[in-house]
This record gives sequence, structure tokens and C-alpha cells, in this order.
Amino acid sequence: MTLIKFTLILLGALLYLVASDCWFTWTGLDLLETGSTDALIYAFAGTCAWLLITFGLAVHIIKTALPTGSFDQPEA
Repeated sequence: MTLIKFTLILLGALLYLVASDCWFTWTGLDLLETGSTDALIYAFAGTCAWLLITFGLAVHIIKTALPTGSFDQPEA
């Protein structure tokens, strides 16, 4: 793994963790404390977006970690 690829992976992980922390400790809680209907809808939509991004990242990591060969036919 090259140093540039490793740096990009670490930068992406740091960005994801900072964005998750910001959402759950600052923005999301502020929207829930407001209590208006619009704020609750925004909090729900933001949490759904966070879940979709997390699921997409997990699928991306799993797809890139698996080998690209076919599992149907055994190797000769």
C-alpha cells in the first residue's frame, strides 16, 4: 500500500469520525432540543443520511477487501 493511499484512508476515516461526532453531539442534539416539527424532521433526515453513508462505506470496504475472482468454480 502506497503512502498516498494510506494517507487518504486515514484522512477519510478522520473526516467520517469528525462528521459523525459533530452530528451526534452538536447538530442532532440541537435539533432535538428545539422540538419543532421542522427540526424533528431535519433530525430524522440527518440520521437517515448518516445511516445510508455508513452502510455505503461498509459495503465499499467489503467489496474492495474481497478478491475479484468467481466463487462458483473451483480453481484447477
